[in-house]
Amino acid sequence: MQAESKIAGNSETSESDRDQIARVIQAYVDGGRSGKADDMKPAFHPGATIYGYAGPDLFGGPIQALFDWNDKNGPATELKSSIANIDIAETIATVRLELENWSGRRFTDMFTLLKTDGEWKIISKVFHLHAES
Repeated sequence: MQAESKIAGNSETSESDRDQIARVIQAYVDGGRSGKADDMKPAFHPGATIYGYAGPDLFGGPIQALFDWNDKNGPATELKSSIANIDIAETIATVRLELENWSGRRFTDMFTLLKTDGEWKIISKVFHLHAES
């Protein structure tokens, strides 16, 4: 699926940064499709966090909670994703990702990323689980 990206901030932001960030996000999506946390783990910094509401309940804490949920959920082979926005400022970035049919659910994810040791890593993920329609 073709995704549009916007880069704001420094005009010297390289195309390769945008491409690297898109690959990090794709690793996350691929892990959702496979249902294997090990496929998405490389996208995340070891100290990353996740927060959002799953119905009335706050789901949050260390990123391991996402990995555990993903392994229990299993493959989401029909998952479709679209990067709505990428915003880069030197060594930090934000990404908005729209996800359709993650095991029948629709999510909006927002990520903050940090370029550390020359690699982009997701530092935090917040999500919105859309009501079923």
